[in-house]
Amino acid sequence: MSLGGPYPELAPLKPGDRVGLVATSGPPVPESLDRAAAVLEEWGLVPVPGKHLRDRHPRAAYLAGTDAHRAADLQDAWCDDSLSAVFIVRGGYGAVRILDLLDPLALAAARPKALIGSSDVTALHEYWAEQMGLATWFTPMIATNAFLDDGPARAGVREALFTPFSGREYTSAAATALVPGTAAGRLVGGNLALLAMTMGAHGRPKPSNAGCIALLEDVTEDVYKIDGMLQTLLRAGWFEGISGIALGSWKDCGDYGPIRDLCVELLAPLGVPLVEELGFGHCDGASSLPLGVPATLEAGPSPRLVLD
Repeated sequence: MSLGGPYPELAPLKPGDRVGLVATSGPPVPESLDRAAAVLEEWGLVPVPGKHLRDRHPRAAYLAGTDAHRAADLQDAWCDDSLSAVFIVRGGYGAVRILDLLDPLALAAARPKALIGSSDVTALHEYWAEQMGLATWFTPMIATNAFLDDGPARAGVREALFTPFSGREYTSAAATALVPGTAAGRLVGGNLALLAMTMGAHGRPKPSNAGCIALLEDVTEDVYKIDGMLQTLLRAGWFEGISGIALGSWKDCGDYGPIRDLCVELLAPLGVPLVEELGFGHCDGASSLPLGVPATLEAGPSPRLVLD
């Protein structure tokens, strides 16, 4: 298990590295795929597309190919020891549908490498941590406008993947401490909807986030749904023993004021440092953060998250 370090899967990429491109969720736009591959080539990487990368599900237009083919592409890419990273090209919905089709023993036997993506990919981040003890990258999706048309976010992905992460700091101009204090722990979490969606799976052990710092964000969810998803995590014990909480963006979730009030109402009573608007998720210029690595959350006058 590498969650205690030194994280060979997060070793910086270098020019000439081969990287897999996989669609585990929604179907990517062909033009966006081409643009994403061109960016990776500009960075000196060699994109290797999955066999079914451009497939479409025969029934569901919201899925990129069949569950079996999406799972096979992901497993094939991860088990290809000639690859140094696997990019999940876009989110949407669908990653949860392939979890039970993956072979954890085969995945664990492969050479560790970077798994890169966010949003719906939160389901895979959890699986990689629970089944293999590996750290992963929570970054904007490369075949979406959040990467292709957002220069700061794109630069952040490049910095994350090509330079050592230790000592890196994250903040934003809007970051505010809702509950002051300092917390240390391993980074966990991601997209709130996926964290709630994957709770209670048959045979899945109850997650233990004791001593961890939670990262939470979401997109296009009404405040009452955010309320319900937080209630799911609270009632399931997801926050038990948590050391701190950092909130990212809530893009297209309606007025932010009610969301802030909700988070204060439900999360402040946990009595741990709580920071809002830390600049990750679906916002402009979204930061790229590693999950599964130790960090320190400083909830003071100038809130920041520092990777150990």
